[in-house]
Amino acid sequence: MSLAGAAGPWRWLAGLLYVPLLYGAGWLLALPLPLAPADRPLVGTAFTLALFLLSLPLWVGRMWRQPAPWTTLGVLGPAPAVLRALLRGLLKALLLLLVLSLALVLGGWAHWQGGVALSEWINALLLMLGVGFAEELVFRGWLWGELTQLLGGSRWAGQRALLAQAVLFSLVHTRFNLGPAALLALLGGLGLLGLVLGLQRRADGGLLWGAIGLHGGLVGGWFLLQGSLLQLSSQAPAWLVGPGEVAPNPIGGLVGWLGLGALLWVRRRWWAHQARP
Repeated sequence: MSLAGAAGPWRWLAGLLYVPLLYGAGWLLALPLPLAPADRPLVGTAFTLALFLLSLPLWVGRMWRQPAPWTTLGVLGPAPAVLRALLRGLLKALLLLLVLSLALVLGGWAHWQGGVALSEWINALLLMLGVGFAEELVFRGWLWGELTQLLGGSRWAGQRALLAQAVLFSLVHTRFNLGPAALLALLGGLGLLGLVLGLQRRADGGLLWGAIGLHGGLVGGWFLLQGSLLQLSSQAPAWLVGPGEVAPNPIGGLVGWLGLGALLWVRRRWWAHQARP
């Protein structure tokens, strides 16, 4: 897609405040509702997502000057291309999780349980579609496009925006209560994932669905593995299973780093691709 060049300070301010203001509005809408304290964050986030989806076409149309917002964001496209991209992303997620599972089982740090209840399959599917779609629309859809415009003015704006969105994605998802080594491992793994997802979108011709499949597949698949399919040993090393102890994140482990590094290598020709996201 083609975005307008960089604008003045007001445009930066608008871009920086857009999502925080929606988040605040979502929480304000949830405040009057008779909710349990534990449910209020979930409902506030749901309102925020609804406001984001409603306002995003207007934002892209007016701020980016794009007449087809959902196509520009990579959501709409030819059905066969969308399906191919989604399946490729899911396949990559499955391969990464398979390598991790084999490493854990062969190392004696996990054993296969098998058997998944229908409710867990449904939860995994909802996680895959919900988290995958919502986060990719925010980070590889809106944020990457927004940064490309704000950092515009040169042919390398897309490259700088690609790096910036990966850094922000990593910072937003990192648990800052970890020790220094674990924190760096998770920050680095999440940064690699942000780059891989961005290059996946480029390789899919701007469609978001390959990144949705890869991201959502990792989230939903790990939920199934950790919750039902595998019994993880408490002795499983953090360098392999990832930091987090009770709830480890394999993106910050050795398999995560090597697997994502391999995907970056496979997609390396898209790094210098000059097409915008």
